[in-house]
Amino acid sequence: MDAGTKILVVGDVRGRFKQLFQRVEQVNKKAGPFEILCCVGDFFGDDKQNEELIAYKNGFKHITVPTYILGPNQKEHGKHFENLSDGEICTNLTYLGKRGVYTLTSGVKIAYLSGVESAGAADLAKSNHEFTKSDVFAVRNSCLVSKNCSTEYRGVDVLLTSQWPYGMQETENATASKLISFLCREVKPRYHFCAINGTYFECPPFRMPKDETTQFELCTRFISLADVGNAEKAKYIYALTLKPVDKSRLLDLVQKTTNEIPCPFAGLDLAGAVDKNDTSENRQYFYDMETKKSKGQRGYGKKRRMQELDQEKCWFCLSSPDVEKHLIITVGERFYLALAKGPINRHHVMILSTKHLPCAAQLSTEDWEELDKFKNALRKYFKTIGQVVCFTERHYKSFHLQINVLGIEEGYAWKIKHSFEDKAEEFNLQFETLPPLDSPKMLPEIGPYFLTELPDDSTLITRQMNHFPLHFARDVFCSENLLNCDEKVNWKECLLDKDEETTYVSDFRKGFAPFDFTIT
Repeated sequence: MDAGTKILVVGDVRGRFKQLFQRVEQVNKKAGPFEILCCVGDFFGDDKQNEELIAYKNGFKHITVPTYILGPNQKEHGKHFENLSDGEICTNLTYLGKRGVYTLTSGVKIAYLSGVESAGAADLAKSNHEFTKSDVFAVRNSCLVSKNCSTEYRGVDVLLTSQWPYGMQETENATASKLISFLCREVKPRYHFCAINGTYFECPPFRMPKDETTQFELCTRFISLADVGNAEKAKYIYALTLKPVDKSRLLDLVQKTTNEIPCPFAGLDLAGAVDKNDTSENRQYFYDMETKKSKGQRGYGKKRRMQELDQEKCWFCLSSPDVEKHLIITVGERFYLALAKGPINRHHVMILSTKHLPCAAQLSTEDWEELDKFKNALRKYFKTIGQVVCFTERHYKSFHLQINVLGIEEGYAWKIKHSFEDKAEEFNLQFETLPPLDSPKMLPEIGPYFLTELPDDSTLITRQMNHFPLHFARDVFCSENLLNCDEKVNWKECLLDKDEETTYVSDFRKGFAPFDFTIT
């Protein structure tokens, strides 16, 4: 029977390294072995106190449990985190980073966010000890990206922050963060640890209300830890044994206890921190035209609505009054080229059919020929700026043919296929490799599919579309292996104002002009 993963968490160390690591060694001998020690709050203290770390850096003393710390919460502590190689401070002591998700070998997922909420502009941190809405969204996206479908997200095992979430004891903790409340509500951790207010506090467990990421009401335990070596002898070290949520029985996650309290974040006014549209939802790559089911409707009703779609209200039919015409780069007879809404970068565009067609599999021979012209012209253009190009199509929960086009630096071309394969493994997807697409007959006649045309002219395709992640292609391109911008997985977080969009369109049109066959 799996005994679970043993984890230690401590509060503010503030330079009391000798006392901390001696205590950890004792606990590890008595109740270990522990796989990891996580430190929240202020790890460093004043310069005199910090001298205790020298013996560990020089190897005269040893840290027995691998220790991971959050970043600075004060500007003056930033110097301790400069020039670190892979985050290593000394043997068995590592800086986790500003934000992210750390997965242990057992599968336990630890989400973390360093620093305190920026008091300035919502998306502009004044110092490396502050975090912004963008950092919070990046952590949220990294957590949600691991789910296999929008109704099966099970949360993360642990959330580490230094600052408290708003909604917990505001009278004693006036510096709490609404962004952390939002993050906790979104990622639904089993345990949320924080510090920096000098007190130990553990409230009864509470359940996050179900939303569009999950149908389950998942339980969270909130724990604030005191300072190491505090005079009141308040609890500063916490031990827990965890089985990863992804490997846990669903019954264990949803079974309620008798001492639960209402969720402190349910209905919390987050005005000034996040927008109403920022909460969890189906994060479709471009937009989501899926309508909600009425009571009693099942799959059959859904298919009928697809057939009865009002094409005049389609966002992408060129004749529709809803088309944002300022996004259009150039127009052919059967297809047009437009800037993607919420683009990943300046060269993220889309090929769209001028008339209402659901997918490339239903194109005529004449349609295919013009589509091929657009693809070849784009390949030539991207080559002039040192990039290779990928084309992706998702014929699933979308009503109009959309082919997304994104360029990647030539030096990363070899990574693209591996990145798709890695992400497919993460989502338990099986892809088939096809030769270069040269006809719609190569595509499935019936049913949904997802495909990507790679720079080596091969094609990856899957028909495994039950609960297919709508953001799959964007997850691949934004991954660390390629563009390394996980904060851009959700297109809504990349929205530009109209003037910026117009500038992007103008610049792309100018660069693409020598290859634009539609210009006569």
